[in-house]
Amino acid sequence: MYAFIWRHLPGNTLVRAVISLLLILGIVYLLFTYVFPWAEPLLPFGDVTVDGGDGAAAG
Repeated sequence: MYAFIWRHLPGNTLVRAVISLLLILGIVYLLFTYVFPWAEPLLPFGDVTVDGGDGAAAG
């Protein structure tokens, strides 16, 4: 898949590397800006199973 993308990018190796870097940065930006905030309420990060009951060490 990456070879397919690399072959279809315009320019020489340096230009392709810069375009690839920009594409990766754009994808990471979109993930952190839109996808992860949307998915965060759907994930079970708030379901904590550890409690501070009587069996905990008090030391």
